[in-house]
Amino acid sequence: MLKEYATEDIRNVMLASHSGTGKTTLVEAMLNASGVISRIGSVEQGNTVSDYHPNEIERGNSIYLSFMHIDWNGKKINIVDAPGFTDFVGEVIAGFRAVDLVLLPVSAQAGVEVGTEIIWEYLTQRCVPAFFFVNKCDKEHSDFASALKSIQDSSGDKAVAFSVPINEGEGLSGVVDILRKKAYSFDEQGKRTEIEIPDSVDVESLHETIVERIAESDDLLLEKYLETMELSDEEILSGLKKAILARDIYPVFAGSAVRNIGVTQMLELISEAAPAPSDLPAVRGRSSSDVEELDTERHFSVDEPTSLFVFKTLAEAHVGEIAVFRLISGRLTPGVDLLNPGKNFTERLGQLLVANGRKREDVLSLCAGDIGMLVKLKNTVTGDTLCDGRAPIVYPAIEFPPPLITEAIKPTKKGEEDKVAMGLSRLHDEDPTFLFHVDPELKQTIIEGQGEIHLDTVVQKLKERFGVEVELTRPRIHYRETIKKKAEAQGKYKKQTGGHGQYGDVHLRLEPLPRGGGFEFLDEIVGGVVPSRFIPAVEKGVRETMAAGVLAGYKVVDVRVALFYGSYHPVDSSEVAFKVAASMGFKKAFMEADPVILEPINDVTVIVPDEFMGDVMGDLSSRRGKIVGMEPHGAFQRIKAYVPAAEMYRYSISLRAMTQGRGIFQMRFSHYEEAPPDVMQKIIAEAQIEKEGK
Repeated sequence: MLKEYATEDIRNVMLASHSGTGKTTLVEAMLNASGVISRIGSVEQGNTVSDYHPNEIERGNSIYLSFMHIDWNGKKINIVDAPGFTDFVGEVIAGFRAVDLVLLPVSAQAGVEVGTEIIWEYLTQRCVPAFFFVNKCDKEHSDFASALKSIQDSSGDKAVAFSVPINEGEGLSGVVDILRKKAYSFDEQGKRTEIEIPDSVDVESLHETIVERIAESDDLLLEKYLETMELSDEEILSGLKKAILARDIYPVFAGSAVRNIGVTQMLELISEAAPAPSDLPAVRGRSSSDVEELDTERHFSVDEPTSLFVFKTLAEAHVGEIAVFRLISGRLTPGVDLLNPGKNFTERLGQLLVANGRKREDVLSLCAGDIGMLVKLKNTVTGDTLCDGRAPIVYPAIEFPPPLITEAIKPTKKGEEDKVAMGLSRLHDEDPTFLFHVDPELKQTIIEGQGEIHLDTVVQKLKERFGVEVELTRPRIHYRETIKKKAEAQGKYKKQTGGHGQYGDVHLRLEPLPRGGGFEFLDEIVGGVVPSRFIPAVEKGVRETMAAGVLAGYKVVDVRVALFYGSYHPVDSSEVAFKVAASMGFKKAFMEADPVILEPINDVTVIVPDEFMGDVMGDLSSRRGKIVGMEPHGAFQRIKAYVPAAEMYRYSISLRAMTQGRGIFQMRFSHYEEAPPDVMQKIIAEAQIEKEGK
């Protein structure tokens, strides 16, 4: 049984950066250096600790958050490995709720890439401290100095080298530890041996830079440093802890994960100077789900009432759903009852687990600040709080980004709609960045996610776990119909049958409302030419016609309709007759009022390296996009544009091809605009073909 670690002895670290920088291999090196594993696994061979899911092994990249832990000098370091593909950015955002430090691997060949820039934005918004590890210093064309410069360009001059490579490139043999002024070589098993510092490394100057940055972050230390031009080892370490926590310094390490070079220096500093949960401010929450303000808080302390936050739900064969949580306060043991205040439901906790990849171990207790797992919870999913029922608190939910890709989905076999719906619901509980709904207007089941790989994994899970096969089709677009000028028309419905006939006669005036104006109905009848009991039927006929559309079957919006004249028959008039007459009159007036189709326009932001900016802008223009701005974004360019939603279908595939996988984008609905005449005619023609097909 694993021992309990005190809150001050816990370090929670997430590895997150651009795909391909070696995050998973770096995790392997950390596990190997600490003795958890005897050899470093390979992503290509599918034998790493963190990428253990079958679809991760098949694809050769991380898809889910995975969880490991090591002991380093008596400190427990919880390691969270996050995917690099932006399709799975929700995993990264969830991971931020569990960690106190982000470790960003950077390629010594490519420097900071766009995915790492995005991670940097996230951690800056959340004020999370950061370390950098310049990986692959053993590769041809590696350039530590250039990679360090790109880190400093992105993060400012607060990024400081704490180690530098020896014999960089394919001959990499070791690193110089700048903080301790020592040099180490490494053998093939990653074991280090202290050696002489090479003459080519000006360690005194580099060490002085570290000390200066530490002193600048603390007024008392700065005063002493200016007087004596030196600080003691104790002052350097205590000042470094404060500077890292305050994000006044970002240590940068050099090495090679695959050869386990330079990893031990980083682990030593994580254990000595990275923030412990006890160093952090209180976590704010609400005293109940009915309260809007954050009116209560918990410190990371075993002396406060127990509370935890579920930041991730895993689902695994033969185990079921696993709730991965951060223990905010108190001490947790199996078998206790905790309240889910958001759902007013009490959960009885069973096994309490910690993980190293797929391997799970029971623990008897966890202290505040630690990361653990619970199995077989009945009613608790990602984003939920569990707490002592005598001291309720609800922590804020995770804010996930809006979806970037939309597909329509349908089962390949009839009669499996319920199984698909159940599977989609379960998958959303596990991954809140995956959304789905049945669109009654489009008559399609719509799924939404962060990219095509994201939705491909959803389809794969539906087949493997729920036994249903589905096909993806292009979703219809939420076009709208409206008018541009005023028009009047009569709608007269007269039908004679064997008994009572049907008679309804209305005169309608249509006029456009401002965009977003919705619908207005005016009763302007004078003298009772249309009895008041039939007027609601007229409005109902208008509303039903607007919902069904006139031009191409899309909802009519931004129209004012006035009923200003009509006639009735004392015997044959009825509500049905007036509803039909209203529909007839509306259609006639609508077609005479210069009708148009409105298309949804998305607000699109694309972040790309400079060399791809021209191609991306040209592509957006070819999609009828309007470029509205460009601005630097670290070492990249941010392009903002308004693009019709119909032109953005599977845009992520095109962007990846155009930018060699280095471009990312964000997209959300902005507004409606009138479609160009040629587009409008195409929409109408397609609607007619579909109608005839039915």
